[in-house]
Amino acid sequence: MLRFTKVTDYGLVLLTHLASTPEAGLANARGLAEATRLPAPMVTKICKLLVGHELLEARRGVGGGYALARPAQRITVANILEALEGPLALTECAEPEGHGDGCEREGFCQVREHTQHINAVIWKALGEVTLADLTGPVSPSDTFTFGAALPLRIAATPVRG
Repeated sequence: MLRFTKVTDYGLVLLTHLASTPEAGLANARGLAEATRLPAPMVTKICKLLVGHELLEARRGVGGGYALARPAQRITVANILEALEGPLALTECAEPEGHGDGCEREGFCQVREHTQHINAVIWKALGEVTLADLTGPVSPSDTFTFGAALPLRIAATPVRG
């Protein structure tokens, strides 16, 4: 099963909140925790990760806090996922060089290229959804059908786990 971890889920909630309330200016971790109803220690941890990956900027001191490091239209779900989870890889052979232990079947696997293609397609799709997209309602054009599979909807807000 492909599922966002709680860290990524909460990160999406935090970033969506910040993108939805730009008029609020800087937001401190306590205020973000209260506004999003997320645990304060987790908010602090996630904000530090996002600052480290240049998705948030932090200002210290009185009146300090966190703000988006760039416009929400220029932050993709792929950027967020990579910042909070690392590179996306559905299988060991799809992991970027130096990130996995490899697979003993790699040299003769019949589906390796296909799983790498699937990984690339998912990564591309995540790169096409921006943080700005997550702040608005889901429109009918946000529903995709893959073959005979059930439609896949991109939710306007993530499901809390």
